[in-house]
Amino acid sequence: MPTLKMIGAYAIAAFLLGGTPHSLAADDIGIFETVHMSSVSFEDSNTALEASFNASGLLLHATHDVRLPDDAHRARIYVLTSPGYADAAVGESPRTISAQVLRVAVYTWGEQQSTYVNMANPVAHAMVFYADSSRYDELVAAAAQAADEIRRAVAAVPGRSVNAQASPLRSEQHYNNYKGDGPARMMAKFRTWKKSQLPILTDSADNFDRVVEQVSAALAAGTVGDAAETNGWETVAKIRLRDDAVYLGLTNPYIEDRMVTINSRFRKDGKSESSPYPGVDHLAALPTDVLIVSEGDETLVLHYGQMWRMQLYFWDSGYRAFTANVGVPGAIAGSIEKAVSAGN
Repeated sequence: MPTLKMIGAYAIAAFLLGGTPHSLAADDIGIFETVHMSSVSFEDSNTALEASFNASGLLLHATHDVRLPDDAHRARIYVLTSPGYADAAVGESPRTISAQVLRVAVYTWGEQQSTYVNMANPVAHAMVFYADSSRYDELVAAAAQAADEIRRAVAAVPGRSVNAQASPLRSEQHYNNYKGDGPARMMAKFRTWKKSQLPILTDSADNFDRVVEQVSAALAAGTVGDAAETNGWETVAKIRLRDDAVYLGLTNPYIEDRMVTINSRFRKDGKSESSPYPGVDHLAALPTDVLIVSEGDETLVLHYGQMWRMQLYFWDSGYRAFTANVGVPGAIAGSIEKAVSAGN
């Protein structure tokens, strides 16, 4: 298929994370892509990258320094959009805006705590959210162009390009009908992305702007707990992608801690005394999404079932990790619902 040919051009025979051979079959597409290995410090890498983003055609909306267990690694997230990609998707359902939000992570990893740059793969996300679109091939191509924009910007960081698909890896067909993975699909209730968009609040379409402000204020008023508590959420990014769709990107210490520790527990690659949390390479999954959309005569405030979302990004943690932490997705989802609904 044409879309798979586009993928193959930037993945074959790359080296993943500093030297591990990682060749790809044509149908293996990562939800992440490792873009670059820096030859300078974490601070200098971020200085170069932020300047490059600001000089590019991409729009940089937010940065966030991730809080990691024991401060054992360092990580920063960048939230961006591509005007070209947004223009290509302008006629699509407002519910698909999660595909438009581009996320890049800079983090330290491995025995030498080298600095890497990766991204949440725009092409894999397009394959999920635009699977039913009559313009599917065009939108996947636009996502591939957005990915190229990111790669060009990241190339300004001293070091070497990697451009390798990173786990979890799936086929295009799997992304097109994504309901979870393996036996854990039942945990995600066999839901597709749209069925996994859970309503928190509804109002009339005429009240769209008022709902945006109410939800934003409710989130800002909450008290954020520590890594042991789910309560309170920080709004990392607030992006009005179009008149009928606003994206809120949320995080807190609890979700940051759980994501990196769950993914690190059963991993061996990159894990050592000086690099205890290799799951830091999955933090481009953050921030987590709240969508405010106008659809028909309604304004809807939506978030994703967190088990669906965590399988999408963290399935390579292993089935044992999911069964050992089965309560975490529900705790995160319940906390988001409580925070968004406060005062409404």
